[in-house]
Parts: sequence; C-alpha cells; structure tokens
Amino acid sequence: MANPVYVAVDWGTSSFRLWLIGKDGSILGERRSGEGMTTAAKTGFADVLASHLAALSVPQNVPVIACGMVGAKQGWVEAGYIDVPASISSILTGAVSVPGQSRDVRILPGLAQRDKASPDVMRGEETQLLGALGPDSRGLQAVCMPGTHSKWVHVQDGEVIGFSTFMTGELFDAISKHTILSHAVASAEEAQADNSAFRAAVSAAFRQPVMASNLLFTARSGQLLHALTAAGAQARISGTLIGLEIAGALFDAPNDTPVTLVASGRLQGLYETAFKFLSLKYTVIDADTAVRRGLSAAAEAIWPN
Repeated sequence: MANPVYVAVDWGTSSFRLWLIGKDGSILGERRSGEGMTTAAKTGFADVLASHLAALSVPQNVPVIACGMVGAKQGWVEAGYIDVPASISSILTGAVSVPGQSRDVRILPGLAQRDKASPDVMRGEETQLLGALGPDSRGLQAVCMPGTHSKWVHVQDGEVIGFSTFMTGELFDAISKHTILSHAVASAEEAQADNSAFRAAVSAAFRQPVMASNLLFTARSGQLLHALTAAGAQARISGTLIGLEIAGALFDAPNDTPVTLVASGRLQGLYETAFKFLSLKYTVIDADTAVRRGLSAAAEAIWPN
C-alpha cells in the first residue's frame, strides 16, 4: 500500500466511518458500518477498530485519530470537553491517548458551553467545524450542522463564542410517529415531496416562532378542512421545525451573518431550500469532507511529517 500516514475515524452513536489517508492527503481506503458507540460498547471498541484496520491491511505503525461519541463518558476513553469561548485551534491540541494499545490511538475532545442559562455540549461536530472553517477563520460566521440534534455554532475570528443544539430531527420523528399528527402523514413517503408547503411552513415559523405549536397542528386541521395531502402535512411539520430552528439560531445574530451549512444528502437539500427562501447568505461544505479535513488537521498537528 502506498505511503499510508494515519487513519481518520468518525465514530458516532450508531455509525462508524474510517478513512486511511496517504502522505499526499489522498484516501487510500475506506470502511463504514453501523458499529457505533452503542454497539462497540458491548463488543469492544478495540476489537471493532482492529477488524476494520485488518480489512484494509493497515500497517501497525500507522496511528489513528478519532472523533465523536467514542470519546464520551460511555465511550472507549473519555476525551473531555474544551470550554467555550475557545479558539477553533484548541481542538487540535486537546486529543487524549487510548491507553494499553500497541498502536497510537488518539481521540479528540468535544466542546462545552457551561453557561447555567444555556448549557450545551457537542462531540464530533467540533471536528466538522474545524474542517469547515479551519483554525484561522476570519470575521463573524454561523455554522449550521443539521441532524437528529442540529448544532449551530457562532464563530468570531477563529474563536467559538457560543453554540446551540436544536432537537429538530428527534422532534420531527417523535411528532410524526407519536402524536395525533401521525395520522396526517400516513403514506407521505409514497408521494412526491411538497416543496411549496415546506417553504411556506419555514417562512411562517421563522417569522412567528411563538406560533410554532399552533403551526404544527395545522398539518392536521389543514388536512381535515382544506384537503392538505399527507406529503403536504409532512412538509408542514418539517418546515415548521426547521424554520423554528433557524429563527432561534439567528435570533441574536446580525442580519448579514453568513451561514456555512455542513451537510449532505436530503438534509442538505432541505436546509438549502429554507436558506434560499429566507434570503440568507450561505455556503455549503459536504459533511464527510468537513470531518475528514478536521481529522486531518488534528493528525498533522499531532504527527507532523
């Protein structure tokens, strides 16, 4: 194998992604599985990692840099948190070593916001942040990382000044499956997405977030009174929650704050649609690309060539 220099691992709660990186930064091999923290805690983190390294025939002297829930209290080794406000570059120097391993394995820390009024934590997204902006970013920026628990990070001249977690994805799942609105969205997956209903819901929630609970109910009442389709009801729930998230995330931000969207697939499409409709200035970076860049920056800081 041509010049592998380190292994980058994004190890979440339910997912495992590994890339073998060459001296020129190229991807020499890749592995993906559902062996996230929940599974690995039972089967053994070392065994899971070893099986994937063996599948790629990774030499024993090649080190591993990892991020995500593998560094949680319930993970392999607790990597702790860096308290904000803090520079993005501080992530590079906070990695902890996994003891008892014949291979050099390091895990990056998360970020913690210890304000009693708005306590918050992230683990894994800090590496995406590092990869999306780099350690020397300039100006005021908001970074959006959508998901089950969406993260919005505010950065000023390379310093994380604050961040917020929004339970958008989890709320969408719970509302769609475990409330009266589950009847409204039955069979929605079989129909074409209703983009106009989504955009209208985003706008309504963004402009009147105090009405969010009422706006959600209109997915049901609109169906009963105005023949709203199941796809329209689903779009209304999704749009309301995403519009509410954006309104909260940008509540205190200057109107011209640029947004960096770190996403891929369906979520990227939904958030881009929302940003465009709300006339927000934004750029996009693929989520996998961002986490690989962040892990690479950390690897290069720890093991300089």
